[in-house]
Amino acid sequence: MSEHVSRIESKFGDQVIGSKEFRGEHTVIVALDALHEVLAFCRDELGYNFLIDISSVDHETVHPRFEMVYELAYVDNSHHLRVKAPVAEDEQVESVVDLWKTADWHEREVYDMMGIKFLNHPNLKRILMWEGYPYFPLRKEFPLAGKPTEMPDVATTGVAPMEGGPFVTSSCAKSTVAGEPRAKGES
Repeated sequence: MSEHVSRIESKFGDQVIGSKEFRGEHTVIVALDALHEVLAFCRDELGYNFLIDISSVDHETVHPRFEMVYELAYVDNSHHLRVKAPVAEDEQVESVVDLWKTADWHEREVYDMMGIKFLNHPNLKRILMWEGYPYFPLRKEFPLAGKPTEMPDVATTGVAPMEGGPFVTSSCAKSTVAGEPRAKGES
């Protein structure tokens, strides 16, 4: 594995800010402007064909404030690599949807929760919060108790009425298949 880190360091030189090994896990920290190229190299030259996760960290009082974190692996789980890049509050990150289709939802979640924008993302919109929500809930300044909202508590106004609804279940059915919800009148 350290061979992969060495290959990244030799290919990208000064664009590699640092590398770490802790308990057998390897991390490479790269400059933001080299991030997409490093990740493409990891996929195409080093064989990391599985993007496990994309996340971000808010360091709040440090500049640059944010850090992008990419967890890469081989599908057979024989290799694992973490690639990080610092991101200032006003910077955008190049999308890696062109490298791994699964990056689509990961990047949307980072955008939704942290406010980090991705260049060339095919559909960068909120995925958990509603459009127009003015805050980013995973930023450090966001209060633990949340913020007041004008949204009605529609989902928590009481017990949802099931009786007489469009679906029926049989909780005492002899098998799980027979107990599955189905439309009224179906047997």
